[in-house]
Amino acid sequence: MTPGRTGLVQDARVLLRFTDFRRLLAVRLLSQLADGVYQVALASYVVFSPERETSPGAIAAAMAVLLLPYSVLGPFAGVLLDRWRRRQVLFFGNLLRAVFALGTAVLILASVPTWLFYLSALSVTAVNRFILAGLSASLPRVVDADRLVMANSLSPTAGTLAATAGGAMALGTRLLMPEGVGADAVVVVIAAAVYLLGGLAALRMAKELLGPEADQVQPRVLAAVAGTLKGLVAGLRHLGERRLAAEALAAMAAMRFCYGALTVMVLMLCRHAWAEDVSQGMALLGLALGISGLGFFAAAVITPWAAKRFGRLGWMALCAASAAVLVPVLGLTFEPGPVIAAAFVLGLVTQSGKICTDTVVQSTVDDGYRGRVFALYDMLFNVAFVGAAAVAAVMLPPDGRSAALVLSVAGLYAVIAVAVATFRRG
Repeated sequence: MTPGRTGLVQDARVLLRFTDFRRLLAVRLLSQLADGVYQVALASYVVFSPERETSPGAIAAAMAVLLLPYSVLGPFAGVLLDRWRRRQVLFFGNLLRAVFALGTAVLILASVPTWLFYLSALSVTAVNRFILAGLSASLPRVVDADRLVMANSLSPTAGTLAATAGGAMALGTRLLMPEGVGADAVVVVIAAAVYLLGGLAALRMAKELLGPEADQVQPRVLAAVAGTLKGLVAGLRHLGERRLAAEALAAMAAMRFCYGALTVMVLMLCRHAWAEDVSQGMALLGLALGISGLGFFAAAVITPWAAKRFGRLGWMALCAASAAVLVPVLGLTFEPGPVIAAAFVLGLVTQSGKICTDTVVQSTVDDGYRGRVFALYDMLFNVAFVGAAAVAAVMLPPDGRSAALVLSVAGLYAVIAVAVATFRRG
C-alpha cells in the first residue's frame, strides 16, 4: 500500500471514531448518491429518450438547469444557513427533493411540455446548493479543530465518489430496463427514495447539534443579503488588484468553456452517430465519462510533480498547448476510439488547470478576501460551462460532427497556452 493511500485510510479511521461525523457523513453519502442517480436520469431523458428529438439546444438547457442554480444561489446560501438549524435544512431539504423528484417522474410519464419538466428539475437542483453548503458548514460542529482540515479533505471526496456511484447505478438500472420514458421515471423514483433516506439519516443527529448558535444570527435577512452582495463586489475589486489571480481565473474559465463545448459534442455523437440503439449510446457515453474521469485522477497524481518541474503557470500552459494539438488530431476523426482518447486528454488538461488555478488564487489573494474570490470563481466556472453548451448548440449539427467546433476549440486552447505563458513571463 502506498504512503498516500495509507494516509487516506488512516484519516478515515480517525474521523470515523467521531459518532456525529459518521452520522453527518451518512447524510452526505446518501444525498450525493441520490444526486448522481437523478442527474443521470435527467441526462438519459433529455439525450437518450427515443420519444424525444434530442438536440444540442436541449442538452444546453439541461446543463443550465443542473449548473446555474449553483452559480446564482451559491453566495447567498450561507445567509439562510446561518439563520436556520442546519440539521433541519438537511432533513427538510432532502425531503423536499424527494417530493420534487417524484413530481419529475410523474411529468416524465405524462410527457409534459419541456419547460415544465425543466422547472421541476430546477427545483431539485436548486435545493442541492443548500444541502451541500449545509454539510460543509456543519463539519466544524462534529470534529475538533485539529482534525477539521482532514475532514474537509475526506468528506467532499467521499461525497464525489458517492455521486459517481449513483450515476453508475442509474446507468446500470437504465440499461437493464426496456427503452422508453418508463425506465427514466423508474430511475427518478429511485433517486427520490435515496433522497428520502438522506433526510431520515439527518434525524439521527440532535436538532441543535449542527448550529448555528442563536446569538450569532444576523437579525435581518435583507441586511445579510446586502452584505453578501457588498462582499462579492469587494472580492471583485480585490481580484482586480491581484492581476495574476485574475488572469489565472480567466484562463481556467476558457479551459472550462472548451471542455463544456466538447462534452456536448460527445453527447450528440453518442446519441446519433456512434450507436444503433439507445442502450449502446448510453454505454458509449458512460465509457467516455469514465475515461475522462481517469484523466481527472491522473491530473491529481501528475500535477504536484509537474507544477514543481515547470512551474504552476508553465504546467498550465503546457496542458493547454497539448490540448491544442491533440484535440484536432483525435477529435476530427469523429470515431469512438480517438474521441474517447481525447476525453482522457481533456480530463487531464482541465483538472490540471483547475489545480494550478486553485493554488495561484490561494497563494496570491489575501486571506480576508479568499472566500469571496472563490465564490466568484465558482460562479465563473459554472457559467463558462453553460455558455459553452449554448455555443455548441448553435454550431453543432444533429449528429454532432462539427469540424468547425473542434478547430475553434483547438484554436482557443492555443490562445490560452500563449496567454498563460505570457502571464508567467510577466
